[in-house]
Amino acid sequence: MLNEIHRKIHTLKEQGLYRVRKVADSPCAPTVILSGRAMLAFNSNDYLGLANDQRLIEAFKEGVSLYGVGSGASHLISGHSRAHDLLEDRLAEFMSPHIKSAKALYFCTGYMANLAVITALVDVNKDDCEVFSEAVNHASIIDAIRLSRAPCSVYPHCDHVKLKELLLASKATNKIVVSDGVFSMDGDIAPLLDLVKVCEETNAWLVIDDAHGFGVLGASGRGILEHFNIKSSHIIYMGTLGKAAGVGGAFLCAEQNVIDWIVQKARAYIYTTAAPPACAHALLKSIDLIVSDEGDAKRAHLHTLIQSLRTELSVIQGGWNLLASQTPIQPLVIGSNPEVLQASKALEDLGLWVTAIRAPTVPAGSARLRITLSASHTIDEVSQLVNGLKKIASGKA
Repeated sequence: MLNEIHRKIHTLKEQGLYRVRKVADSPCAPTVILSGRAMLAFNSNDYLGLANDQRLIEAFKEGVSLYGVGSGASHLISGHSRAHDLLEDRLAEFMSPHIKSAKALYFCTGYMANLAVITALVDVNKDDCEVFSEAVNHASIIDAIRLSRAPCSVYPHCDHVKLKELLLASKATNKIVVSDGVFSMDGDIAPLLDLVKVCEETNAWLVIDDAHGFGVLGASGRGILEHFNIKSSHIIYMGTLGKAAGVGGAFLCAEQNVIDWIVQKARAYIYTTAAPPACAHALLKSIDLIVSDEGDAKRAHLHTLIQSLRTELSVIQGGWNLLASQTPIQPLVIGSNPEVLQASKALEDLGLWVTAIRAPTVPAGSARLRITLSASHTIDEVSQLVNGLKKIASGKA
């Protein structure tokens, strides 16, 4: 086995698919320290710049002083603290304009939340169930469907017409549609109005993974549901709290009976130690900041940065393709693995940190620089990135 592992790792390196971790010696921020060198980073999901916000740091410290550093057990044993309970109430209240009789459930990670919701929904009627999955859904959704053992049909990217055809052709009574809200590698937004309409017409659940929309989309940061001004009893919403919210974890939000069922049936919730209560305590401050006037200003600045980047990169040469995205995720498709690794290394030489994304995360031949913007970036910093990209594209770097 060890020989086979060694051979396969060698093959990954030859194909330009070997992954390497870089170690940061500083907080998540526009400027990070890598191996003693300051780098301007455009690759975190800290969209509102809250990960190193002093107010959240103080809230986290307060949470530690109140609850200690660990929860000690799963939520259903003894690990469900007052901080967890208050956060779930706050999240339910926050999402209530878009979810009827909203109740929320906090998880350690978004991956776990997706495992929990899909397996629990399938378990409602596992012998008469079918899942319908978006073609470019996140890996956690794909793994959740596999774990559920439910039959699955995959519909083409953002194609609600084909989805409706599949739903109408299905003989299952328990139908579950699952889609990302903002697609993490393309940056585009799911056609939620169409998806909701199709699910209401065919009596299907709609699970929306809004990991990259929560806190960013919508006038007050309530994500894709606010962005499209949608309220539907068919929706089960998942938002992550380690991206725009700046801390960690994730939550599900749906009608109370749905959340109660997930608590009873989701193994990913039942059989894991609860997140440190201090995280939940800090997240209460995050929600306050997201919904505040300051949060509005951060989203407005972020939108300005997105438009500035897109305008400045519209004339880039070299056959590179900036995908159509109006979110902080701005993918620049380079093509082959060697080309994208070379581009990422050239940027690093210029003091710019942008991660190269390759297969199987994205389709072969569409390797890209996944540029992500944060409200803590400045216009001048975005211009530095643009200038670096133009130098590389023209061969002058």
